Amino acid sequence: MSGDAIRRLLLTGVGSSSRLPPLSVKLLHARLLRLDLLARLSPLLLRALSSSSLHLHALRLHCLLPSPSHLTFPLALKSASRLPDPLNAGEQLHASSLKLPSHSNPHVLTSLLNLYAKCGLLRYAQRVFDEMPHPNTVSFTALITAYMDAGSIKDAVQIARNVFANGMRPDSFTAVRVLTACARVADLATGETVWRKAEQEGISGNVFVATAAVDLYVKCGEMAKAREVFDKMQEKDVVVWGAMVGGYASNGHPREALDLFLAMQAEGMRPDCYTVAGALSACTRLGALDLGRQAMRMVDWDEFLDNPVLGTALIDMYSKCGSTCEAWAVFQQMRKKDIIVWNAMVMGLGMTGHERIAFALVGQMKKSGMTLNDTTFISLLCCCMHTGLVQDGRQYFHDMTRLYRISPRIEHYGCMVDLLSRAGLLQEAHQLIDDMPMQANAVVWGALLGGCKIYRDPELAEHVLKQLIQLEPWNSGNYVMLSNIYSNSGRWEDAAKLRLDMKVKGVKKVRAYSWVEYDGKVHEFCVGDKSHPLADQIYRKLDELGLELKTMGYEPTTEVVMFDVEDEEKEHTLVHHSEKLAIAFSLLVTGPGETIRVTKNLRVCGDCHTAIKLMSRITQREIIVRDNNRFHCFRDGSCSCNEYW
Repeated sequence: MSGDAIRRLLLTGVGSSSRLPPLSVKLLHARLLRLDLLARLSPLLLRALSSSSLHLHALRLHCLLPSPSHLTFPLALKSASRLPDPLNAGEQLHASSLKLPSHSNPHVLTSLLNLYAKCGLLRYAQRVFDEMPHPNTVSFTALITAYMDAGSIKDAVQIARNVFANGMRPDSFTAVRVLTACARVADLATGETVWRKAEQEGISGNVFVATAAVDLYVKCGEMAKAREVFDKMQEKDVVVWGAMVGGYASNGHPREALDLFLAMQAEGMRPDCYTVAGALSACTRLGALDLGRQAMRMVDWDEFLDNPVLGTALIDMYSKCGSTCEAWAVFQQMRKKDIIVWNAMVMGLGMTGHERIAFALVGQMKKSGMTLNDTTFISLLCCCMHTGLVQDGRQYFHDMTRLYRISPRIEHYGCMVDLLSRAGLLQEAHQLIDDMPMQANAVVWGALLGGCKIYRDPELAEHVLKQLIQLEPWNSGNYVMLSNIYSNSGRWEDAAKLRLDMKVKGVKKVRAYSWVEYDGKVHEFCVGDKSHPLADQIYRKLDELGLELKTMGYEPTTEVVMFDVEDEEKEHTLVHHSEKLAIAFSLLVTGPGETIRVTKNLRVCGDCHTAIKLMSRITQREIIVRDNNRFHCFRDGSCSCNEYW
């Protein structure tokens, strides 16, 4: 009997001639008191049961309530959403709420929205939201979160864009959710709008809001703005430090990443695995093997063996720094190896000239029951690309589609075009570009342009450059490469016109840099630079090497110099290339027999490649040079690339 029915019975009994017996009146009064007490205490009881994960008990209690309200329905819906099968209980509660005035209450509707979102019924969640007469910040956040959880990030950002355009003021939770969504789709404009509103509302100092803003700027490549937010933060946790270190590393600022990583340690902040992975990535870019080893020691060794993210970063660093044995040792010891770890090891072996071992490792993957994915085939094609195995590359490319039913991505086509171009099969590479089901990007055309330079085909190069200028009109490398082709063919006037065209368009040539690590610091060199403290000794060492090179028959390859100047001046320019300065410095500061590791931001020129081979024989040193295209391990007068780069 409900509380209202008992009240009616008591009033009827009291006012009629046939009064209720005194005992019945007392019992009815007692029951009424219990029901009233239950109604008043029900929100507290429901909240206690729900927070104790007693969700079925909470729902049973809700069923006993004489008059559920806008205070109890959200709690019951929350408990329903935590059940293994939330939809059945949720629909029953929804049906019950329709009979009550509290149904239109925003708290009830927001709870319903959350429940349907958890069930993956985004259409129902949207319908509930549309029923709200006056949606508030909480309901908008719930809808945005529903779209995000369903993977419809662009729709979530569109909702946020409309909401904030209409003047909605975010709380900290809403700001975090929207900034996160904007970061995932790199929508800088909407994200900055939310961040400005967060500043106006005085919530930008919240560590979670500020971290979300840093993540937005990092994902959009705006590292200066990310650093500005980071520097203003009063409270910095390991997450935001990691976001900045990883952001610098992934956005092409490895030195800044390492500087910040060291500053983090100076602040007494212990890095987590993701921060260490970012630092390892920066060390990989700079070839800073010793600094990478220091970063590695910041995390327990078992984490590397059990965490594929860390393990992959370490394998990649060792491989790209030329320490394949250490990469292999990490790979073998890892207890958790997913497909990403296997692919990293295959790639590492291939780029360092161990292609046969890489192929054998892929065979081991098959035997272990692992299904090769599209990234595996990128690794295999890169193996062929680095070593010039054209027939093997063709076979893997065909097997990928015929045996594994994997549709080639543009990265696969890029590998094939690079492989064919460097083998001199320029027409076949060009035809492959024409046959691609998607539009070729700058990487694909750039691979063909590289082949044109090697095999001196200025006509095809001019055609390729037209495509590249449309795709990336401010990339100086395209102009420089064509200018080199003109220079090598003696077409100095055409080269001069091209340089003039670059000047008119404001295109500036990217300066070549080389880096070496010594004594916990990364040393940077550029062509003809004399700013290093040991510059005088470095140049004397280069002069000594130059004399020894000439006694071995070395002649400078002056044709790689693009300017129409005298041969003597060309030779002077070649002698002081950044990688030669880096090697001379390393010879001064390291002991006999130590491996020299150099990283360069541009491609190693043909003259430097020839000279460094001879330097490795003269000095009896292993010299490892990694440029933006290839890995070169020079040992006793030969190179691991087999002259294929």
